[in-house]
Amino acid sequence: PALAPQVGTNLTDLRLPRRVTVRELGGCMGPIWHSYYSECSALLFVIDASNPTQVSSSCIQLLSVLSAAPLASVPVLVLFNKIDLPCYMSLMEMKSLFRMQDIVSCATQPITTLETSARDGTGLADVLQWLRATLGAPC
Repeated sequence: PALAPQVGTNLTDLRLPRRVTVRELGGCMGPIWHSYYSECSALLFVIDASNPTQVSSSCIQLLSVLSAAPLASVPVLVLFNKIDLPCYMSLMEMKSLFRMQDIVSCATQPITTLETSARDGTGLADVLQWLRATLGAPC
């Protein structure tokens, strides 16, 4: 079965080694995302790489997030997820469709991109490594 899109909000605590709280917000909650920006130390933006019909709306949401003043210096990790599905678009295709090179060059914050599969775990070690490098040291 396919993983269902996140429609609400979930909180998860990670130790990286310090405790970090991850707040997961579904795409349908986009209109209220801004209310969480002031609490944000790093941002993971997840895109469904198996659904080309969502590319334009995902790109618009990403650009909106990147242009938000409270996030101007917050490190961003863009995750192209669901690479385990046979119909997924490659990282090169997704970067091209999103014009990631232009987005990265215009953004004020550092942006990293990774491919992942939440279902089979591909790329999740790289996500944890990015989180540790970004948030792991005590403040």
